[in-house]
Amino acid sequence: MLLDRHSKLTQTRLYTHFRQSDILAQSSRRATSSPNSHEMVKRTAIVTGSSRGIGEAIIRRLATEGYAVCVNDVSANKAGIDKLVSELNEKHGSGSAIGVVADVTSSSEVQAMIKESVDKLGPLTVMVANAGIAQVAPALDISDEDVQRMFNVNFMGVWLCYTHAARQMIAQGPVPEGSSGYKILGAASIVAFKPFPLLAHYSASKWAVRGLTQVFAMEMARHKINVNAYAPGIVGTAMWDLIDEKLGEVEGRGKGESLKRYSSDLTALGRVSVPEDVGNPVGGFLCSKDAEFITGQTIVIDGGIIFT
Repeated sequence: MLLDRHSKLTQTRLYTHFRQSDILAQSSRRATSSPNSHEMVKRTAIVTGSSRGIGEAIIRRLATEGYAVCVNDVSANKAGIDKLVSELNEKHGSGSAIGVVADVTSSSEVQAMIKESVDKLGPLTVMVANAGIAQVAPALDISDEDVQRMFNVNFMGVWLCYTHAARQMIAQGPVPEGSSGYKILGAASIVAFKPFPLLAHYSASKWAVRGLTQVFAMEMARHKINVNAYAPGIVGTAMWDLIDEKLGEVEGRGKGESLKRYSSDLTALGRVSVPEDVGNPVGGFLCSKDAEFITGQTIVIDGGIIFT
């Protein structure tokens, strides 16, 4: 009877010891995985062309997700950069955001932007090559210079961001445990699937981004870098205001009529999208750990124009 009581007492002590160990281990695991933990690996992101529009929506979502962010745009939009950086630092804490003026068509400026971001925010984990331009014109009215400029921004700008970001990530070594992984994303468009009239060189530049993204995904896979693109549809931004205006001039419609017609006739959900319709899935999902098994894809975010 004494032996039996001693045995039960020993088992109780052992059980208590193991339970305490389990609780401590679980608490430790929670501490390293919680987004609010001081042990959380710092995540950083650069978004080009992010002083307004879709880029701004992406970077705001990334900041909300806990990323330290680098707001980029050209010098003409510096006031927008400064305003957004100030807002993000006020909302998410000092040092949450920096602004860097850089032209994505310049290799040296893209390199300098990445270096400044790494020096001030920490190792680069996400690059979003968002900057882009548009021009509306009949194909036979487009000059050689127009085509060169379109590809310099929409394709070469993405190329430079992809290559320099990938080199930086590879140099940093394996992605730290607890981060969302290395992610590179580029701005494509629905015209990378179905071109529109009067957007010949714009459509071609976005098809090029789609192809580049697929090749980079193949080559960067061994480095554990996910490479994807996103394809917005008709978005209420300054770029689509320009497209609407020029389409109206060519097709004889008033301002706003082309945008309204295309959104109601072509979009299943029957409305023009807003920047957040694109920024939230890009910043909240494609840049996250939840997307670690997605690569080489161009994700259509258009309210139901293109069905893949």
